[in-house]
Amino acid sequence: MKKITVSALVAALFVLFQACSEKIETDLTKTAFIPKPVSIAATGTAFEIKKSTVIYVQEGSEQLLHTAGILAAEIGKVTGQTRVQTVSEAPSKGIYLAIQENDDLGKEGYELNIGKKLITITGTNAAGCFYGVQTLLQTLPVNTSLEEPLYLATGTVRDYPEYGYRGAMLDVARHFFTLEEVKQYIDFLALYKMNALHLHLSDDQGWRIEIKSWPKLTEIGAQTEVGGGEGGFYTQEEYKELVQYAADRQIMIVPEIDMPGHTNAALASYAELNCDGKARDLYTGTEVGFSTLCTDKEVTYEFIDDVLRELVALTPGDYIHIGGDESHVTAHDDYVYFVNRVQKIVGKYGKKVIGWDEIANAELVDDATVQFWADVKNTTMGVEKGAKVLMSPAARAYLDMQYDSTSQYGLHWAGYIEVDHGYNWDPATLVEGVTKENIIGIEAPLWSETVSNIDEAEYLVFPRLPGYAEIGWTAPVERNWEAYKTRLAKHGKRFEALGIDYYKSKLVPWEE
Repeated sequence: MKKITVSALVAALFVLFQACSEKIETDLTKTAFIPKPVSIAATGTAFEIKKSTVIYVQEGSEQLLHTAGILAAEIGKVTGQTRVQTVSEAPSKGIYLAIQENDDLGKEGYELNIGKKLITITGTNAAGCFYGVQTLLQTLPVNTSLEEPLYLATGTVRDYPEYGYRGAMLDVARHFFTLEEVKQYIDFLALYKMNALHLHLSDDQGWRIEIKSWPKLTEIGAQTEVGGGEGGFYTQEEYKELVQYAADRQIMIVPEIDMPGHTNAALASYAELNCDGKARDLYTGTEVGFSTLCTDKEVTYEFIDDVLRELVALTPGDYIHIGGDESHVTAHDDYVYFVNRVQKIVGKYGKKVIGWDEIANAELVDDATVQFWADVKNTTMGVEKGAKVLMSPAARAYLDMQYDSTSQYGLHWAGYIEVDHGYNWDPATLVEGVTKENIIGIEAPLWSETVSNIDEAEYLVFPRLPGYAEIGWTAPVERNWEAYKTRLAKHGKRFEALGIDYYKSKLVPWEE
């Protein structure tokens, strides 16, 4: 039998180690995180995820269990199975989720520590833990088979957001999106640590939420959409299901009932909401500004009170969005009177008001938020009246704007928004007179005149959505397009693995 010398054994092991090292990334700082974290420190080794890896959860938190379940489902796609177990103290190996106060990390901060034997995610609250999980999931390689070992680079990520409100809007009124499609949209937001979904539930073309005290809103007003499709609506039970699905992913639903304009679906459902007492015909076009509730009829405010009362009972989040945009046929004084009264109804039910920037013309209540989309004068007037601002500049943040003249879907009335143009702006410096102290956050709206289902929407949403998420999460000093596009390029494979039909911008060096 031939003897193996010590030197030969060492050489063989070195070759084997080199071969393994070529496959295993041990530098955590090379991970293409989006949004970019506050800090990343690598420790140069690797954690192996196995079928036997257990996710341990600090006992006493139902929300952490939901988060652990989501993590287990994702890891289980690679390992085949992953178990979740509650514990009273930290384990010595596996993955551990816990809530731990840390003033340095703020309200939604987290620390992700990947060691050789134990991964620990501690959040300052349940939301922080969820965001830490999303960061961990971005360290997983794409398209790893069940037969291959799964290694994660070790190190520590410390992170917290720049803004408290990081959202997107989905217009389900122009075209109706099914319950499952909205859940997919929620999943998209969760991937990138966004925490608000604004649902545009009513417009001229359709009414999308069941209101039991005014049943014709869905019997009549829900049956159309742009182009003449069959429309649809969410029952209250379905809406509650969406709210819970979002909450499990640390996302707040912000429902919008647009008024006094954009109301033709309601005006077609109930004649008494019209000043002349005559019901309007249903509408399936895309023009705006032609409809208005009758602002001097008491039945209008009884209607709004009933709608908001039922909606508030289903919505645990802080906000109700009252619309207020493009009400061109409402006289100015009537508009101001209307918005003043509606704000008080919202306040009566314990919610905060958000409205498009036109509502700044009214006498804004305390805690009102003006959503900047087009008019700088309205927005700065809102700030002067003490309002906060939600930044959604149409020329920068509207997801329904085309990338360029060849885009398959979308419009371009606010201009074309290529991926770099959507990324390269700072909410705190965009509008003179509106500073970071005035701003609650950023929202990227997707209006649905040109898209009728989630597959079509994906083309407009991706790859711009991650950039908007980074604007809301990452400090401006840490953001630049050249570095971001390189990170974004690595997410193309993730989009493909998720079945997302994204726009392959030529500005991004996508990895093949």
